Amino acid sequence: MGTEHPVARLVQTGGWRDGYNNTRTMPACTGHGHGRGGKSCDWSEHQDALAAGRWYATNQILPDGRAFIVGGLYQFSYEFYPKADRSDKFVVHMPFLEQTKDPVLNNLYPFVHLNIDGNLFIFANNRAILLDYKTNTVVRTYPMLAGGDPRNYPSSGSSPAPVGHARLRPGTRDVRADHEFTITDAAPAWAVETMPSPRVMGDMILLPNGAEVAIINGATDGTAGWDGAKTPAFAPVIYRPGQSPGDRFEQQNASGIPRMYHSSVVLLRDGRLLVGGSNPHLYYNFSNVAFPTDLSLEAFSPEYLDASNDMLRPRILRPSPAGAARRVAYGRKMKLKFSVPASARRRRGGLGEVSVTMVAPSFTTHSFAMNQRLLFLEVTKAAAVRHRVGTYHVSVKMPATAVLTPPGYYMVFVVNGLVPSKGIWVHIQ
Repeated sequence: MGTEHPVARLVQTGGWRDGYNNTRTMPACTGHGHGRGGKSCDWSEHQDALAAGRWYATNQILPDGRAFIVGGLYQFSYEFYPKADRSDKFVVHMPFLEQTKDPVLNNLYPFVHLNIDGNLFIFANNRAILLDYKTNTVVRTYPMLAGGDPRNYPSSGSSPAPVGHARLRPGTRDVRADHEFTITDAAPAWAVETMPSPRVMGDMILLPNGAEVAIINGATDGTAGWDGAKTPAFAPVIYRPGQSPGDRFEQQNASGIPRMYHSSVVLLRDGRLLVGGSNPHLYYNFSNVAFPTDLSLEAFSPEYLDASNDMLRPRILRPSPAGAARRVAYGRKMKLKFSVPASARRRRGGLGEVSVTMVAPSFTTHSFAMNQRLLFLEVTKAAAVRHRVGTYHVSVKMPATAVLTPPGYYMVFVVNGLVPSKGIWVHIQ
């Protein structure tokens, strides 16, 4: 372990017209506008870096650090990035994408998740498979979604996935059912539950306590695309899959800003959700339309950030939340030092059930948070710090393999009951 800055890059693939086959990279920044080695923190575009033109394709990070790039307009195939060299124009044909294509838009942004066996769960239209991408073999075919309605773009449901589960939220007009199953079950079957209201183009973000999912943004009618929806969904919803059916959804206070097509959301290290954007028109249009283009940002604070929970909120002391990302290794242990307020210690003897979660920062676009992932880390040792009332040490074990946790940056949270601390950044490699 150490605190040396590892090499890291942001990668964006594909695009529109002149950008179909291009990729763009940006080095990790260390402040003052410069990345590692003094390089500028700016995008560099690489012409014809992809073998196929990819517009609205999905990217999934693999255990070896490459990106699996699948689908897009008129592309029934997948490929990998980075390439061994610029002459690599190899793509793998994928019949499943042809079999599930939309008549006009084909398969845009299929939902993809890395399963715990190293294979890829891929959902398109109303069907799902488990793909061994190394041999291009479908190793499992899942039941068709009840009702037959599609869920990926332009119907634009959403799909978060705690490791080992698949969960999809609807995206067709006037549909308000949540569907889920466990993809590792011997005989998985879709379970259906009614949501508080219809929603299309919403985003589902796993919250760091591991027990709640935020459903935010979108509309209550229409589909994704230019002016395809007319009624904003102003009120976020919290979904608690561990609760009893019928008691899993809780509607939150409404925002006053319509966040429709081309809105987005990401989880912040302090537990809030950064929400921004909305452009439901062909061009940026700021006036004389029902829903002007909105470039603003706002933050949504889940209930665990309410002042009434301050007495339960842990605070990570070491590694420092303000320091550089902690470098960790697969299967190794990391020590955490944290504290809880005195008021929490007086309540029923003090500390509640403590867990430690590890959350991947997703890239969220068009209602799908790519590479979203949450794991509960194994706590191997916990003890109070002598002479420091309310301060504790825990030792947590990092995931054993890159199949569980592809290399990269993650946020680690200490969770007391359902109340998370501010997170710390770790880099596993």
